[in-house]
Amino acid sequence: MFSAGFRNRCSVGLLTGMLALGFAAVSQAQDKDAKGSDDNGAAAQGSQTDPLKRQIPEKQRKANAKALKIELSKTYRKWLDEDVRWIITDEERSAFMQLSNDEERDQFIEAFWQRRDPTPDTEENEFKEEHYRRIAYANEHFAAGIPGWKTDRGHMYIVFGPADEIDSHPSGGTYERPMEEGGGETSTFPFETWRYRYIEGIGQEVIIEFVDTCMCGDYHMTLDRSEKDALKYTPNAGLTLYEQMGMSNKAARFSGGNGLEQLGAGPFNQDLQSKEFDRLEQFSKLQAAPAVKFKDLEEIVSHKISVNLMPFDVRADFVKVTSDTVLVPVTVQIKNRDVTFQNKDGVERGTVNIFMRVTTLTGKIVQTFEEPVQIDVPVELLPKTAENSAVYWKAFPLRISQNRYRLDVVVKDVNGDRTGSWSHAIQIPDFSEDKLSNSTLIIADQMEPVATKNVGTGSFVIGAMKVRPRVAPSDGKPISFKRNQKLNFWMQVYNLSVDEKTHKPSATIEYNVTDANNKAVIHTVESTDTMGNVGDQVTLQKTLSAANLQPGLYKIEIKVNDNLSKQMVDPTATFAVE
Repeated sequence: MFSAGFRNRCSVGLLTGMLALGFAAVSQAQDKDAKGSDDNGAAAQGSQTDPLKRQIPEKQRKANAKALKIELSKTYRKWLDEDVRWIITDEERSAFMQLSNDEERDQFIEAFWQRRDPTPDTEENEFKEEHYRRIAYANEHFAAGIPGWKTDRGHMYIVFGPADEIDSHPSGGTYERPMEEGGGETSTFPFETWRYRYIEGIGQEVIIEFVDTCMCGDYHMTLDRSEKDALKYTPNAGLTLYEQMGMSNKAARFSGGNGLEQLGAGPFNQDLQSKEFDRLEQFSKLQAAPAVKFKDLEEIVSHKISVNLMPFDVRADFVKVTSDTVLVPVTVQIKNRDVTFQNKDGVERGTVNIFMRVTTLTGKIVQTFEEPVQIDVPVELLPKTAENSAVYWKAFPLRISQNRYRLDVVVKDVNGDRTGSWSHAIQIPDFSEDKLSNSTLIIADQMEPVATKNVGTGSFVIGAMKVRPRVAPSDGKPISFKRNQKLNFWMQVYNLSVDEKTHKPSATIEYNVTDANNKAVIHTVESTDTMGNVGDQVTLQKTLSAANLQPGLYKIEIKVNDNLSKQMVDPTATFAVE
């Protein structure tokens, strides 16, 4: 089973693919042929060069940098050094510095924000708006002789947003040390501790400490939790628990070789040195710009590279939501045997990154999704579950008026470094209001009602039901069930005619299951008259035990006859019983 987390904060990945998209107007450069340039000295003219790959001699680079200081206007300098100082990556900064004119810089800035837009199909860029809101908040609340955005607290707030919890000591004073800091009582400078439950790419329970040692409001981020101790250098004052008991002395804090911190020995901090590198690594990650997530996978989509080393199967369904909106649940199915597992604390864990992009036929991006997904299997069960499938599900709305889209899916096996891609055109069915129509007929291996609070939310949830589709393999074989499993059929019917007098529809629904010889195996009929209070839309849900069927190939047909409009729909699907 997958466990997935999704945040809109991005990670670096391979940035060059995206920059190439954003730099459509970058001036053309001369590239020497990789194999023949040393022999004939001929230069290839007219190819557009990604600024990250542009080769510039050292002398020219220095000249460009000098000219840039003179040429770069205050607007662009402010954008680079203030507006995006904490979120621009080194690669992006380097690329921006290589641009030669304001037109290219404007295009760069537009592409910069577009890459971070969580909803590229809308006019608003929520990331950009939130970023400038955070700058304004930082300037208002964290200024200390310098603008708030320049301070350490402003830096952390702009990049990671408000902390989940803040322990503030604006006046310092008496402080009871926790045992992991040595215990005992001391006095402190003003300080704050920010706690984030989770930060993408950094980890869980991230604690950041800021100390105002100058008592001037300039809180700086510190690695050393003893820095807030105002009595640290005062002999025989502010002693730790062990120092009070004579089991250590204050001088040992400075000669004990603890490295980053001078907390003093205590009953619960004997492993300070072993945690030193963890704290250094976290500090380094906090200082880095938030990177753009899975850009290596996006590059595969953008460049339409066919990579089929990582096999997986995809299914797209269509469920009408409104007269102009359809919900498109996409199910990705991956065999455990195709995922590389690593042992972690007695559990075999496989990790895959999944990237999805929906575009119009003109190339406009409508939806983009990217999530890391984990598959955990007990060590002893891994060989037995090799043929099991892990299923990932994402549903997104699309407009019916634009009835053709392109769906790209890329899956990367993180531990095995294998990547696979799937790309298909998807066409929205005709859901015209004057025409009897139906959603996709879904054959599911799980179908059950959800709690009222979960209606319409969560994986595999369509309306009030959890419906997990079984995905057919890409080799053309039908989906299959074992005889100890249940088959579930789910479908919605739209635009049933309603009688003007009774205000109810009148339709019959036939369920026909036939074998490979087209022989009827199951035939049942029901009517909307027995379904209670239904309107022009009906949800059909049936469960069948595979034990009632002999091994073989079968076809399910659901035939809906509208007795009032005399219209009919009869979708079919095939499946096998093993």
